Amino acid sequence: MQKILVLINDAPYGSEKAYNAFRLANQLGKEHEQVDVRIFLMADAASCAVANQKTPNGYYNIERMLKFSIAKGAKIKICGSCADARGLKTIQLIEGTEISTMAEFTNWVVDSDKILTF
Repeated sequence: MQKILVLINDAPYGSEKAYNAFRLANQLGKEHEQVDVRIFLMADAASCAVANQKTPNGYYNIERMLKFSIAKGAKIKICGSCADARGLKTIQLIEGTEISTMAEFTNWVVDSDKILTF
């Protein structure tokens, strides 16, 4: 099974990097079920995993996109020190995401066939 790691660094809103990363991850999940999709949220992207996001009608919603990724089998981890720095460890995160470490991230990097950075 091919393993693809998607590293996201940007905030969920303000630029479209997180949006495009989840578009790619979700397309992989729909069309390539044999691919193991892994998503690691670092820096401001740690905020992508915050639960109960409210966006205006007609605007994309990262929480919905992230939940779709999970439903299609993607594994999603959040940098623990990045979450700490943004006060996210004490708030509700989206079910199916988990706080992680640089050691786990490093293992994913070594174990992945492809790494995409957004």
